[in-house]
Amino acid sequence: MALIKWEPFRDIEDLVGHSLAWPLGRAQSMLGLGLGDWNPRVDISESNGNYIIKADIPGVAKENLKVTLDNGVLTLHGERKQDKEEDNKRGHRIERFYESFSRSFSLPEDADAMGLKATA
Repeated sequence: MALIKWEPFRDIEDLVGHSLAWPLGRAQSMLGLGLGDWNPRVDISESNGNYIIKADIPGVAKENLKVTLDNGVLTLHGERKQDKEEDNKRGHRIERFYESFSRSFSLPEDADAMGLKATA
């Protein structure tokens, strides 16, 4: 059985359909909930005996994405880096965030680890 970290505010986000990073972000940090961490959403499906994991990771360059398999656990790890900004540019509203993420999934017993493929 795989353990899944419960994130109560994420359930609320799912209901309202958008991120609650602000104003809850500061409270989450103070409470140590770590909900400001970026966890890209994924779809997991099965088709013709193949398992397919699709992740929404916009802004992550291919060279900043790593896919690993260890003891039946598939891990996606990546980092979205901030573009170089002009020195004289003033931000009026900054909502995008730049940080790393890591998502891990336990593969089913019948998954063929040797047939693993990653595509962009």
